Amino acid sequence: MISEMTPKQAAIAAFELREPVGLVPHFELQFQLAHDLLGERHVSDQELDAASGAERDRLIHENAELYVREAERLDYCIVPINMGPGRADAFVETIRLVHEMIGDERLIAVMADPTMSIPNGANMMDLVISLAERPDEIKAGLRQGVLADLERVKPLRDAGASVALMCADYCFNDGPFLSPAMFREFVTPYLAEAIEGLREQGFYAVKHTDGDIMPILDQLVECRPHAIHSLDPMAGVDLKRIKREIGGKVALCGNVNCALMQTGPIEAIRADSVRALRDGMPGGGFFYCSSNTPFVGMPIENYLAILDVRAEFGRYPIEPDRWARAESKYLEQGDMSW
Repeated sequence: MISEMTPKQAAIAAFELREPVGLVPHFELQFQLAHDLLGERHVSDQELDAASGAERDRLIHENAELYVREAERLDYCIVPINMGPGRADAFVETIRLVHEMIGDERLIAVMADPTMSIPNGANMMDLVISLAERPDEIKAGLRQGVLADLERVKPLRDAGASVALMCADYCFNDGPFLSPAMFREFVTPYLAEAIEGLREQGFYAVKHTDGDIMPILDQLVECRPHAIHSLDPMAGVDLKRIKREIGGKVALCGNVNCALMQTGPIEAIRADSVRALRDGMPGGGFFYCSSNTPFVGMPIENYLAILDVRAEFGRYPIEPDRWARAESKYLEQGDMSW
């Protein structure tokens, strides 16, 4: 009998577009519900700035321990280090401590994405004007941003990080901020360069963007990320279609509906969780997670419900009658619309 993989082994199998042995790999970009789950919260930069010496060391160590407890409780294959602290030296030390604590059991992720994202309301018009009137200046800045970010992540890699979560958002629910032609000019070359640089450093690159990615999906795949997140169901992105079209080229992460996880009912959350497993798991190359993050205000019981469904239906190898059993169970409860 083949033994089950560790969370790290399962993650690597998914990145390599293989089926793991055991539970489908699971992680989130962030986990903002630590207080609801464990009664604790991550340390802030302000708290670190107010502390010194042994007290500062204690806070950093406790913060690292909280990351590890979250990962163990939620069975993450990738531990995302991004909820604090943001101070560079404390951040590196947090990664180092987490790496010591988890050993070879799980991967560690950090944020790394220098590409152009949707501008906020304060700078949107300035950016639009600059794209039209000073495109070469914009491109030079983007290139410098890529080089700077690749330098920034080197000490994070040396401390134990091996996954880059690339979280620049490109799309609204009705399509990308830039047209596909402008995306190819102002994003694709720099995204490809950033991913290639991360690969050369030994990182797995996970490209996140919310919204309707379909008009630029070919360009995202062309840039060679190891995985794409979040396959946003609120923007009409269909996991089954994505799996069929690009599942042999890039791993997929998602896509349990976060809006549904916020509002419930819990029976509908379980049904949507089964749908994500059914559409994503076959053939491997799939990470099971929410369509964004478990954010502040989401009822913790709603999030834990998707883990209950994973434990019941999210195991490899897939038995021939699994989805029929899931359909039967949820239809009997009146929970599922297939």
